[in-house]
Amino acid sequence: MKTILSSAIRLPTLLVAVLFLVTGCNTVSISTKQYLGGPRFGPSDPARIEILRTEPTRPNVKIGEVQAQPSSDSIPVEEIETELRKGAAKLGADAVVVVYDKTQVVGAVVNGPWWGRSVSTITGRVIIAVAIKYQ
Repeated sequence: MKTILSSAIRLPTLLVAVLFLVTGCNTVSISTKQYLGGPRFGPSDPARIEILRTEPTRPNVKIGEVQAQPSSDSIPVEEIETELRKGAAKLGADAVVVVYDKTQVVGAVVNGPWWGRSVSTITGRVIIAVAIKYQ
């Protein structure tokens, strides 16, 4: 009985470990911010959302922002754009205009005892896009 139980516990742990090794820590963290007092729209189709690098000439209304933070530099651009589209779709956008794409300080690590601590900054890529709805 003890062997069966320990095998049943080890299998899920092994599967989680294998999944972690296969996928690694490559993720894109997304946050959205709806502009206060702006119009609200129902969700849109992520596949139809345009990713723009310059402001469009078509009339539009700005409805919010989508911020993406890739966990590493090895994440493909396509994956980052997919996550930007998903975030913009929640706001009901037709497109997003990338207005900021830089590496900046995103956190800090404190090491050592209280009498001799050192602080090391953590930098990461941050992409900010303005979500728009065409009129």
